[in-house]
Amino acid sequence: MILATLCYIKHNGRTLMVHRNRKPDDIHAGKWNGLGGKVEAGESPEMCIRREVLEESGLTIHDPYLHGLLIFTNFKGQDWYVFVFTAAQFDGDLIDSPEGHLEWIPDAEFDSLSLWPSDRIFLPWIGGGRFFSAHFLYEGETMLDYDVSFYPPL
Repeated sequence: MILATLCYIKHNGRTLMVHRNRKPDDIHAGKWNGLGGKVEAGESPEMCIRREVLEESGLTIHDPYLHGLLIFTNFKGQDWYVFVFTAAQFDGDLIDSPEGHLEWIPDAEFDSLSLWPSDRIFLPWIGGGRFFSAHFLYEGETMLDYDVSFYPPL
């Protein structure tokens, strides 16, 4: 089981995304994604996302907001538990990311990006105002099924 974080940094109707095209054997190669990574021993999800965003973008985020938990079963052979954040307050200047090409993408253009199938499902939940817990079942790179619970329930 792998614990990880994912953050979508929002600014003026745009979201900072990374086109994963730099690391050999990257499980996300060729996809656009938010910033984040694996939780290290002794880290909270909030500590992890602050560290990962700084390492991958050069930005220091303030007050990351936790929107939900994503569970990816058998995603390329491993189970991932991912804490999903947004951040609207940050300092710093973008760096040349070791993960890939960073770009501020207009939110209206997300549909044109090469995203994981599950991203197309959960990204709209971020603006919904409720905490979500979702389970996505993958076989290799193919999403087979998903279910979700929202809190508070309607």
